Amino acid sequence: MNSFYSETELKKIGLKKVGENVYISRKASIYNPDRISIGDNVRIDDFCILSGNISIDNYVHIAAYTALYGGSAGIVIGKYSNISSRVCIYAISDDYSGETMTNPLIPEKFKNLIQQQVVIEDNVIIGTGTTVLPGITIAQGVAIGAMSLVKKQTTPWMIYAGIPAKKIKERSKKLLELENEFINDLKGSNS
Repeated sequence: MNSFYSETELKKIGLKKVGENVYISRKASIYNPDRISIGDNVRIDDFCILSGNISIDNYVHIAAYTALYGGSAGIVIGKYSNISSRVCIYAISDDYSGETMTNPLIPEKFKNLIQQQVVIEDNVIIGTGTTVLPGITIAQGVAIGAMSLVKKQTTPWMIYAGIPAKKIKERSKKLLELENEFINDLKGSNS
């Protein structure tokens, strides 16, 4: 048996949108599939959690043990992005101030949920063990080093690392040349 859902099985899950050439592990957990859109050429590996509003563009890889908590604000992942293993991305979080109660078993009227959209723009790579907090935009071409905490907005084409994540240096834009070459190769193979 294949460890990824077949095309027929993917359609039965009830995703809002599912593109072509999509590979989702049978060991992934998908909650509220009607709120999840997935583009073409996407792979989601074992033990990933997808919950809430999530939109994943084309050519995206999400490695094992990653969790995407979209809530109602949502998570948007741009094309050609790569999310390494054990990454947690939160568009929803409890209020840790002590002014309200926390956890999913407590009724909403006793809590103050923080819900802000997370946007991961095109050509982003997020290193293993990283946490991204609500309201963050990881700008185009950004690389986030392993074990980082992203709690502030980023600048395009930079490398960030640490707790909290800090700007380390510029990232090469040669990636854009390779992207164009890749697209041209695709066009050539389709003619």
